[in-house]
Parts: sequence; structure tokens; C-alpha cells
Amino acid sequence: MPGPDDLGNGALPDPDDDDDEVVGLPPGAPFPFSGRRRRLPEEGDLEVFVGDEQDAEPVDGLRWQGLAEQVLVHEGISGDAELSVLFVDEATMAELNNRFMGADGPTDVLAFPLEDELVEPGRFPDSGTTGPVDPRIRGEGPEPPLLLGDVVVCPAVAARNAVEHGRSYTDEMALLVVHGILHVLGHDHADAEEEAAMQAKERDLLTRFHGAA
Repeated sequence: MPGPDDLGNGALPDPDDDDDEVVGLPPGAPFPFSGRRRRLPEEGDLEVFVGDEQDAEPVDGLRWQGLAEQVLVHEGISGDAELSVLFVDEATMAELNNRFMGADGPTDVLAFPLEDELVEPGRFPDSGTTGPVDPRIRGEGPEPPLLLGDVVVCPAVAARNAVEHGRSYTDEMALLVVHGILHVLGHDHADAEEEAAMQAKERDLLTRFHGAA
């Protein structure tokens, strides 16, 4: 399993490049975060908005922004489309998990598909979602931006799970970002067949764009 510095063959943003901008989310923004953008994308732009609302673990916003963009493009998202990725502390994640899922304690990742009020919790187990059905997901419509949804990750839980799973913190975070995006796009693991297919897709995407399988 590659370590934190192994980025695979994906061309992630360069932290020293002024053209690479992590667009943050407004503090305390309500769900869904998508659509509450600080700047409008240029016509045809795919935008990933990243916000770090915690200080328990380090978060490389540019890395996760780049990974999210690569996954979305690979999955066929084009034109004006927006996704938000937010990193929160355990208290916030526990509140969200209770509010939307009726579960106690923090989980590692939640996905909020914008067109569906259903929230996808954690990596085990969750319920289904229809995924985006807007024709603009295939690049067929000009406007307005397609608001995909929100992925919320708890780095503190990710750090603990990384130890249990025998992988690096960075690899665990990459898996959660990819997992959340796939849920936003309509993938699920409600049964064994779906779970196997989703895990295979995760491995493929991580190998392509993060360097971990």
C-alpha cells in the first residue's frame, strides 16, 4: 500500500501553482452546501469546493480537490457541475449522523446527493440513492450548473480507522473521498453484488488517481 506521498499517476494540483485554488465553504453553512458558492464558475467549468472545519488531523485540500475532480471527470461529469467536500470534527459528524440517520456517534463519511434527501452514511452499510438524473450529467445541457451534492468526511474517524484497516491515513482519506463521491453519483452497496461492484470501482479509481488499491 503506497504511503502518504505516493500520488499514483494522477495529475493532482501543484500547491505552488497560483492557478490552483481551493474554494472554501462559508463557516457554519447549512446542508446542502452545494450552491452556496463563493464565486461562480466560468462556463463549462467543473468545480469542487473544499472546506476544512476541523483541526484534529491535517487535511491537504488541494490533494482532495484534485482527486475529486479526476474521479468526477472519469465518471463522465462534464460542463458546469459542482460538488462540495467538507472535512468536519467528530462532534459535527456525530450531530449530522444523528440528525439525518438517527445513529449515535460520528461516522467516517456522509454523502448528500443534492436531488435526493436521502443521506448515505459511512462505508458499512447504507441505503440506496437514484443518483443524478439531470441530462447535464452527460454534458447535454448548457445551464445552470449541475449541483451534484456534498461529501462530508471526518478526518479524526478516518485516522482511527486507518490504524484498524492497516493502511495510511492518506490512503484512508482517499478511500472516503472516492466512496462519498460514488454515493453522490448513485452507487450503492445495499447487497453483496452491489458492494462488490462498488469496491471494485473504488479500487480502480484509487489506482488511477491516488496510487492505492
